[in-house]
Amino acid sequence: MKKYSSVITAYIGVAILLVVFAIMNPNFIKPRNLFPLVRSICPYLLVGIGQGIVCITGNIDLSIGSVLGMSAMISATLICNGMNPVLAILIDLVCCLAVGVVNGILVGKFKLPPFIGTLGTMTICRGLAELVNGNYNTGDIGSDAAQTMFRDVFYYKRLFGPFYISVIIALVIWFCFNYLMNYTRTGRHIYAIGSNVDAARLSGVNVFKTTTTAYLISAFCSFTAGLITMAAAGMGSMQAGMSYEMYGVAAAVIGGISTLGGSGYLVGVIAGASVWAILQNGLTMANVPVALRNIIIGVIVVVCVLLDIARRSGIKLGQKKTA
Repeated sequence: MKKYSSVITAYIGVAILLVVFAIMNPNFIKPRNLFPLVRSICPYLLVGIGQGIVCITGNIDLSIGSVLGMSAMISATLICNGMNPVLAILIDLVCCLAVGVVNGILVGKFKLPPFIGTLGTMTICRGLAELVNGNYNTGDIGSDAAQTMFRDVFYYKRLFGPFYISVIIALVIWFCFNYLMNYTRTGRHIYAIGSNVDAARLSGVNVFKTTTTAYLISAFCSFTAGLITMAAAGMGSMQAGMSYEMYGVAAAVIGGISTLGGSGYLVGVIAGASVWAILQNGLTMANVPVALRNIIIGVIVVVCVLLDIARRSGIKLGQKKTA
């Protein structure tokens, strides 16, 4: 149970937040707020999955938010220009996965520091998001049968009563990558290079391939989050995905994934994404200013990272390590 302590702590935090905000405002736990709240977790969960897997390799992906924005703009622009949504999604997917490959090459093959490599692709993707429609947001994607189905699937439609299809999509993606991380050789290799990349290489792990796989997963999650974001707005916005690299790190770190690599579980990312969404929703209902909300989230992320460093080093913060 000790290895899951950070995950358990994250879920306890979720429960505490639910109780606190329910006391502050009884409307918080009413279905008309709770069901949309669960739906709002989806983009945070998706970028948290991608960022979490990259963090487990000992790297980071700063391009997540820009890939999300690029995904929203490419799909919306193509649909607005009369392309079938299915074909638009496929083209969008190829473009987003290409970014994952580039990140993998820069970090895994050329050994570029992940902060620098993905900072570069972050800027490039944001530029592409702005360029794809001539530096303008798109108009409404339309209300024909195909466009309506697209918006229903990725945002509005419910299945099995209160459950939105977008929630089911996010959970299926989580389940698939959770299985990959826990029960496949690829997952073991991802943990191995995060724990000790040199030892993993000597053990026969293809570090370049494994790193690229992690970045491909991150790009795929951002692509899907972009579709959900675009479906919610019904248009493409060049600002879509702004600060989502922060959201991804927050969901992963709060959920117990170490920024130092080699440890953490995707089951915790669900709690981490939920904490973020609950805080945003609850503080909004409490009329807390946006600036203060951001400060609170930032403090929580920093504290979680400090606690992770203390746990990994085996000492208490502020206490000197003895020989």
